[in-house]
Amino acid sequence: MNPFDLFNEWYEEAKASEPSDPNAMAVATATAEGRPSVRMVLFKDHGPDGWVFYTNTLSRKGEELAENDRAALCIHWKSSYKQVRIEGPVEQVTDAEADAYFASRERSKQLAASASLQSQELESRELFEAKVDELDKLYCDSDLPRPPHWTGYRVIPRCIEFWEGTQERMHHRRLFTDEGNGRWSETLLYP
Repeated sequence: MNPFDLFNEWYEEAKASEPSDPNAMAVATATAEGRPSVRMVLFKDHGPDGWVFYTNTLSRKGEELAENDRAALCIHWKSSYKQVRIEGPVEQVTDAEADAYFASRERSKQLAASASLQSQELESRELFEAKVDELDKLYCDSDLPRPPHWTGYRVIPRCIEFWEGTQERMHHRRLFTDEGNGRWSETLLYP
């Protein structure tokens, strides 16, 4: 079995059993000097080309990805006692992909993404809410355009680890490593 079929099998199981956000994942990035940071996001697409999430390029994660274009992901499904770890280089999605996804979002989410200076200091919540209201009025008769600083990132898998827990702590771990040309090698790891 290739890692993408296995991921799809586990993800379908998670969508049926997770109480909320089965597409939640931790994204770890680092500065050019190697100072790491991690946060939760939602993946919006996945497959052999990579796992895609959307964010503000001026956010901390966006700035770190501009300095160091590698990331690590961890998707944990507590209800099924499984997790998947993915590591690899990162690239921005195309403008067409970002535009299409932005257009598919609810208006309230478009407004929040457009008004937010993500990760920057905020003087007051009222200031942010006023910016949301201002944009809502400005575009009351039209669709909001995707802000130029908002896009998607694709983490291209170079290694994918599947972890399945057991109560005895004799966990099952399978590591898939990209060998190039669509070929993946598989290794078992000790718990």
